[in-house]
Amino acid sequence: QVQLVESGGGLVQPGGSLRLSCAASGSISSINVMGWYRQPPGKQRELVATTGSGGIFYYADFVKGRFTISRDNAKNTVYLQMNSLKPEDTAVYYCYMNNLGSASWGQGTQVTVSS
Repeated sequence: QVQLVESGGGLVQPGGSLRLSCAASGSISSINVMGWYRQPPGKQRELVATTGSGGIFYYADFVKGRFTISRDNAKNTVYLQMNSLKPEDTAVYYCYMNNLGSASWGQGTQVTVSS
């Protein structure tokens, strides 16, 4: 019922920046949570950041001060601005929505940080 379409991944040098976007469509409640997870090579998926429709934000400790999550409720779109990227940020990044207790996931987008 909910579809998530991501864009913005790619290859970037250490210290560089990328901006990820995720647009949601379908049957969406006005009260929901959207966010980003990531899965580095050989590791488990981990939470990066989330934002509720009321404007509340959460960040994992390892990205505080470098990443910024934002959303446009009118467009049902969430963004992740990533600055000062490090090689350990290399991962597949997944968009996430919790909509009335039902979870939806994007297909994932590869972010590679390397010189």
